[in-house]
Amino acid sequence: MPETRLDTARIRAARRVIDPVFLDTPLYRCEALEPGLGCAVSIKLETANPIRSFKARGTELVASRLADSASRAVVCASAGNLGQALAWSGRRRGLDVTVVASRFATRVKLDRIRALGAKLELVDGDHETARERAAAIARYDRIRLVEDSPDIETCEGAATIGLELVDTAPSFDAVLIALGGGALATGVGHVVKALVPGAEVICVQPLGAPALTLSWRQRRVVTTDSADTIADGVAGRHPIPAVLDDLLLVADDAVLVREESIVAGMRLLLNHAGLVVEPSAALGIAAILEDPDRFAGRHVVTIVCGSNVDVDAYHRWVSAARR
Repeated sequence: MPETRLDTARIRAARRVIDPVFLDTPLYRCEALEPGLGCAVSIKLETANPIRSFKARGTELVASRLADSASRAVVCASAGNLGQALAWSGRRRGLDVTVVASRFATRVKLDRIRALGAKLELVDGDHETARERAAAIARYDRIRLVEDSPDIETCEGAATIGLELVDTAPSFDAVLIALGGGALATGVGHVVKALVPGAEVICVQPLGAPALTLSWRQRRVVTTDSADTIADGVAGRHPIPAVLDDLLLVADDAVLVREESIVAGMRLLLNHAGLVVEPSAALGIAAILEDPDRFAGRHVVTIVCGSNVDVDAYHRWVSAARR
């Protein structure tokens, strides 16, 4: 395959750095989902860990390197999951962690960032506003800025999921990956294309937050003025050029799904897999629901990437799906 920023040897080495609590997450065929979807479905469950998302695979790499450096302070912008992950990894290594987030971010995520010992600064506006503030703090204080997806550690940490997938799963035809900033998609996509080149890598993004999908389709960076989706973890508006370059090399397709399909996917995962997930984690199921003919009779893997969800909002969404 053409070269991305990622390196397979470094990805394999990353497994020696990442805390084992985040590695070798469950991967299983979920037959209960299959009658309603018309295809074989395997789930890679990235919520069975202390922060209930895949993000710590990347922050473990970041924090391990900072622990050996002169500067032990770090800042990031986060919709919630990256902040929790960096707080968890930083606390283990005695780092000074600051997380900048929108004050409108999911409350349970913000509360957990505080509980993990990070300093939390809230800003008015969306995640892009938080990114700008985090960058300003890094410049002023001369500390490490962690950017999810531009920083190669976040991509190669996520890529270890791909190693586990290709080493453990029986043959599969496609992997469906939530697309936000791009770390998960480029990381897993790199490994799949390197080791199982015949499998499709399909990225899935909400219709209300389409910036990186539009960029992939037009082969240039496309920004949007706003993002309107319940899937807060993938609601970016300004794709990073280097990330797009990688995505163009590893993704076979990028699709957009409606909000009602995301909610329906969450409900299916609850009723047939016993999983309470955040909206971003249901994007793969939503893609199958919207285009069942494409996946009929095939073996599809979907990565359930997070379960940090506001309980009240979750009940509203899932209850609405019944009507």
